[in-house]
Amino acid sequence: MELSEQTLRFIDAHANDDPHSLALRSRSFPEVDMTAAVTQIAARQTAARKLPSWHATPGILYPPHLSMEQCSSETTARFKATLVEGERFTDLTGGLGIDCSFIARRFRRADYVERQALLCELAVHNFPLLGLSHTTVHHTDALAYLQAMQPVDCIFIDPARRDHAGGKVIAIGDCEPDIAQIEPLLTEKAQTVLVKLSPMLDLSLACSTLRHIHEAYILAVHNECKELLLLLRPTPSPPDIPIHCIDLMPDGQISAYTLTVREEKETPCLYADCVETYLYEPNAAVMKGGAFRLLTRSFPVRKLHPHSHLYTSTEAVPDFPGRCFRVDEVCGFGKKELKALLRDTERANLTVRNFPGSVATL
Repeated sequence: MELSEQTLRFIDAHANDDPHSLALRSRSFPEVDMTAAVTQIAARQTAARKLPSWHATPGILYPPHLSMEQCSSETTARFKATLVEGERFTDLTGGLGIDCSFIARRFRRADYVERQALLCELAVHNFPLLGLSHTTVHHTDALAYLQAMQPVDCIFIDPARRDHAGGKVIAIGDCEPDIAQIEPLLTEKAQTVLVKLSPMLDLSLACSTLRHIHEAYILAVHNECKELLLLLRPTPSPPDIPIHCIDLMPDGQISAYTLTVREEKETPCLYADCVETYLYEPNAAVMKGGAFRLLTRSFPVRKLHPHSHLYTSTEAVPDFPGRCFRVDEVCGFGKKELKALLRDTERANLTVRNFPGSVATL
């Protein structure tokens, strides 16, 4: 992608302006490729919050809006990079190159594979600016490259989760490429395969579909599930796969909790007779991972009800993987009781667990 000096200067000068307003003024700047300028300005503004190290690197160029919205955040890419390392790495679904740019630093040589010509052009331009001169860009189809490539230490693959009409899909078989179909080839070509899937996918379904899963990671950012990561290896899956529930918090801290399905199933759950001094709500990753009974063994807390995933304790548990509240008062649902409870406040925040009524209705 080549941009004129006039267009580049315009982008720098209007980096913080509203892209839509600039687009309406294109006639005032005939020497500027306004379409390209607006695309870059909007993308830079997205990168400022989503990709801070890329945003801080002079000269980086970005793709149109959809690719920017679909790409990984720097937060999740940095975490993925901690899971693998070795001599040679291949990213079969390069995209904008966010994941590749961080994972590649853990290897001596890296290959970026992408079938969209524009994204390959951007990778050729951006990677040297990011210090990734050891990464080679390949403009080709992922499956064709996979079939012809030499074995490597690690493959990363993030199958497209949109159908031909542009709608979102979740199931492994609906994504492109279908990981279940190419799983034998993936595990033949790499000692470790890192697969990124939709956080909406049922983990148990993934485990029954794929035969070489050795670890699963449910990745949340600020208590919102973002990615489901699967680590595949050449040998068959173990009988009980470790499920790592990871929440990357705003202060840079990481909340991590690991379980297996067997542990959860075989652990007796401890229940409380009443709400005690502290109330706990597990984070989104733990909830997605299905750690409900186990929490009463891992921490000095008790569950309120089999179908209410809330926990309580008399003493504070600072390392509980989720939110903690101090209970000031408990009351029934009668109108008089509620009015009395709220008498000294003008507002109340509501959340509902296992209750016959929505927040909106309440």
